[in-house]
Amino acid sequence: MFRKDLIKPDGRRLHLYSRKPISDGIIATNPPHDPVKPNPHMRWHPLRGEWVIYASHRQDRTFLPPKEYSPLAVTKSMDFPTELPAGDYEMAVFENLFPALSLGAEGMVQSSVETQAGVGVCEVVVFTQDPDASLGALSVEEVKLVLQVLADRTKEIGANPQVKYVLPFENRGVEVGVTLHHPHGQIYSYPFVPPVPAKMLEMQLKHFEKNGRTLLQDFTATEVNDGRRIIANEKTAKAYLPACARYAYETWVVPDRPVAWLYDLNEDELMDLAKTLKTVLMKFDKMWDRPFPYLLTLFQAPTDGAAHPAAHAHFQIFPAYRTQGKLKYLAGTELGGGIFVNDSYPEVKAAELQAVEVKF
Repeated sequence: MFRKDLIKPDGRRLHLYSRKPISDGIIATNPPHDPVKPNPHMRWHPLRGEWVIYASHRQDRTFLPPKEYSPLAVTKSMDFPTELPAGDYEMAVFENLFPALSLGAEGMVQSSVETQAGVGVCEVVVFTQDPDASLGALSVEEVKLVLQVLADRTKEIGANPQVKYVLPFENRGVEVGVTLHHPHGQIYSYPFVPPVPAKMLEMQLKHFEKNGRTLLQDFTATEVNDGRRIIANEKTAKAYLPACARYAYETWVVPDRPVAWLYDLNEDELMDLAKTLKTVLMKFDKMWDRPFPYLLTLFQAPTDGAAHPAAHAHFQIFPAYRTQGKLKYLAGTELGGGIFVNDSYPEVKAAELQAVEVKF
């Protein structure tokens, strides 16, 4: 894997990736925009015992523009710059223009609950320059590159002492809240371990201390033994609908060898994992004969400097589904991490309601 690091005109970092060397002539670009000064903050939810992120600047982000005007279109002319520059590379990662968390956040507000600055890292991961492609439609080698890029970003972002957990995910489809059609994922990096992975880690640690093996080692072996829910069975990776699935078509993609982070897998294991993931995503699309909406989340160990031998890195995929005629869904950070991002302030919405006069 080859990587080139650039700085966009507005100061955000851009990382280009490819399976072959990347030329030196690529010029970093960004779409024309008014200055964005993200200053998110977090408020403590005393009943749930978790943080809620507030990032009101996200209300101004782009929503489903035509492909030719998308911020993720590849720049064809410097008269119309976009997030993706022209050049011979395969994938791009850049800092989100409208991040829910920011390393530069200083936002503190007066509130009746505990608050702190919304410190963290939010990046956009563009899987391909082709706006009509999808993760499942990429070649196995290209999917492997996606895994390598997620591993690389996890290692680099997780090295920051302010970051305690890195959560890569893909929201696919308008039904899941996607605001740009180009095939891409995101990485949210938090200053704490979110509730969902924290609970998983708690259960994994209990199992490991009792049995000396990771929970997913034993769980996957049980699923393979049963066989009824296995979707893909490669030499070093498996995909299955777990017996305890909470969602229709919920699928787990698990490497056989228990590693805490994706970057600990070797080349052959990454290839098998790529084949397994691609198989599942292709089945989703073929079953419904349409681009199927889903949330794909990569769960790994915290990036707090500890070893975490009980953690077993893996993917979980939650397809959107209908219940009583309505799509029931939450997106990446909410469902995958258990951390909600509110694009508006309670005070603002309360004032709107207070201004409404009603009579009995």
